[in-house]
Amino acid sequence: MPKQVIVQPSIDAVEIIDTPIPVPDNKEVVIKVAVAGSNPKDWKYPLCGDDIAGIVHSVGKDVYEFKPGDRVAALHRAGKENGSYAEYSVAPDWTTFHIPEHVTFEEAATVPTAALTAAIALYVDMQLPPPYKSGESNTPAIVIYGVTSAVGAFAAKLARLSGLHPIIGIAGRASGYAKTLVDYVVDYRLGEDAIVASVEEILMKEGLGGKASHVFDAISEGGTLETTLRFLNADGGIVSTVLPPSLFARDKENFTYPPGVTAINSAVPRVHSTHEDFGYIWSRFFGRLLADGRLKPHPFEVVPGGLQGVLTGLQKLRDGEASAIKFVYNIEDTDDSLQPSKLSSSTEPRTKPHSLASFPFPS
Repeated sequence: MPKQVIVQPSIDAVEIIDTPIPVPDNKEVVIKVAVAGSNPKDWKYPLCGDDIAGIVHSVGKDVYEFKPGDRVAALHRAGKENGSYAEYSVAPDWTTFHIPEHVTFEEAATVPTAALTAAIALYVDMQLPPPYKSGESNTPAIVIYGVTSAVGAFAAKLARLSGLHPIIGIAGRASGYAKTLVDYVVDYRLGEDAIVASVEEILMKEGLGGKASHVFDAISEGGTLETTLRFLNADGGIVSTVLPPSLFARDKENFTYPPGVTAINSAVPRVHSTHEDFGYIWSRFFGRLLADGRLKPHPFEVVPGGLQGVLTGLQKLRDGEASAIKFVYNIEDTDDSLQPSKLSSSTEPRTKPHSLASFPFPS
């Protein structure tokens, strides 16, 4: 019987269980998973993975764009059963897209969650001009904190396609990769004061008055919320975060943005509820951008062992070992003789779940 991985909230263990091949609902696609991708949210908000790349196995009765045998990538509905850490996974058809022939399954598995999160942040929450309107006036500067994370990198790639200028990326040890994405790189390792001074100096140099009008915080913890606030325009600035400040600000109870700032927690689960049309349009647009080379996948590292490697990959993410890469898993590498089991970490247990595990994201 097919196998799937269930991630425990503490990230000390995963369960590998037998699961029948799912039956799709009317607007769902069942995918035989070739490669699953990990995201930081998979250890912070665990259950099962959401990034899928593989072959369509079956489709619901109202699905007309996909058929068995198609090569696809998809975003699984977060928090639901039959996620990507499995031999067979399920995704809504509106967050599924065809993979161009020259794009590998490993490359495709880096795209759905990160790219759709970036798109939600830029084009829904910050109302920036999409790439098909590039060349129009009013293309502002943007500062991206964590630009070499998968979400930050896709935000930078989309921002460039949209004609935003300058694009300022804040990065660390992957600054070489950052330089391929943005116009200016600021090293966060220099400290908060140096980050703020560098960003303001760049904005002054560009004739933008020293304060940022648009900030995308692709990290949103460990002090980045407070740092970005220091160079954000307090009178009309817009900031998008990937994590809620109510949980991740240094002073959670008292952290607030000035009245003149628009602040949004950009949550990708909205593409499966209030923003289905956005998910539909952008999933297909990603397929087109990948096909003609305007959008490149994120760098990746294959974690050995297939489903048996998921625990290792998630713990590496937790421990900060991913720098400008995404961890992916080739499902065919799973041991065929694998029996239902519980795989435990050999390291010291981390018994407390991440703060995000119980947060009610907006739907």
